[in-house]
Amino acid sequence: MYHYDAKTALEELQEDAILPHPVHLRDMILRARLPAELAVELNRDFQQYIARYGEIQKLAATILDRLSAVERKT
Repeated sequence: MYHYDAKTALEELQEDAILPHPVHLRDMILRARLPAELAVELNRDFQQYIARYGEIQKLAATILDRLSAVERKT
């Protein structure tokens, strides 16, 4: 599991389509030595990531809720 390693997180995303949790992604950004311009750009991108991550979580919860209400095929 990646937690705070951006390279491992990228590999997992490419292999398993696992999105890093926003807290871990934020920590990766904070732990990096970034030039000011890149830090501002990454912060903007991160704000979009948080919003979309939340939207996807809500959508996934809705789908899972609907699926859990029906009988599975045997």
